[in-house]
Amino acid sequence: MCSLPVPREPLRRVAVTGGTHGNEMSGVYLARHWLQAPAELQRLSFSAVPVLANPAATAACRRYVDHDLNRAFTSSFLNSRPTPDDPYEVTRARELNQLLGPKASGRAFDFVLDLHNTTANMGTCLIAKSSHEVFPMHLCRHLQLQYPELSCQVFLCQRSGEESYNLDSVAKNGLALELGPQPQGVLRADIFSRMRTLVATVLDFIELFNQGTAFPAFEMEAYRPVGVVDFPRTDAGDLAGTVHPQLQDQDFQPLQPGAPIFQMFSGEDLLYDGESTVYPVFINEAAYYEKGIAFVQTEKFTFTVPAMPVLNPAPSPAS
Repeated sequence: MCSLPVPREPLRRVAVTGGTHGNEMSGVYLARHWLQAPAELQRLSFSAVPVLANPAATAACRRYVDHDLNRAFTSSFLNSRPTPDDPYEVTRARELNQLLGPKASGRAFDFVLDLHNTTANMGTCLIAKSSHEVFPMHLCRHLQLQYPELSCQVFLCQRSGEESYNLDSVAKNGLALELGPQPQGVLRADIFSRMRTLVATVLDFIELFNQGTAFPAFEMEAYRPVGVVDFPRTDAGDLAGTVHPQLQDQDFQPLQPGAPIFQMFSGEDLLYDGESTVYPVFINEAAYYEKGIAFVQTEKFTFTVPAMPVLNPAPSPAS
């Protein structure tokens, strides 16, 4: 059951961030476009602010320069004393925290939408922190109803007891769009257009909420991480095999015990030896090779999302 506080005032301060990872090009080019032509982000009751999150990595077309920016929004990074030797992304995280936060404060932005691409076959994936976030869960449901053909899967990335670390966690409410498959450093027109349409629908949903639309309770199905699996490796740490063809591109599909997961370079198959069915995601994600992750194991579960309070219709900021 969801339990975190629900917004009881219109959401006025909204940001759309792209280029958190500098080689995920849909968000990079949307942010660049909106910085020059922001009218697309305006609604009657608010105007979203476009932000290019990681300018240095974007300029180099790299995921990051020194440190993964989307893992840098922890209290230890944000609250530590700055030094000249700090990684670029830690410094940038503090700047974004001042711009969009401060995290966990009443002054933080009402909502941040962070734009990402993946090389994995994740389709249209909606990433929130937990099932306890009422507003993001209603937003996910709205997107699922608006685009049933996209099979928008909800991935809840934060494990129990874990501190949030991603960019959108600096706001009071947040969501990440994870669209793929798209190679790093490549801009695909179909995925670019899909992301642009989804952003517009997210902003439309916020406007509906601000104008007093009722959103009743519902049952939500989502996926949450239960573990990660590394590639098979040699004693020297090199790859000894790769993702099996039967597993490749099967993100969010059930993986049964005994099914092949890796094809060894020596020729044999390595089988999944777990005791229960899991749902792999981020299968063979290029950015996760350095993290020692071939795929993330998730479990599928269902929970109840309560109704949101109905606001009095919001006047426009200028009225």
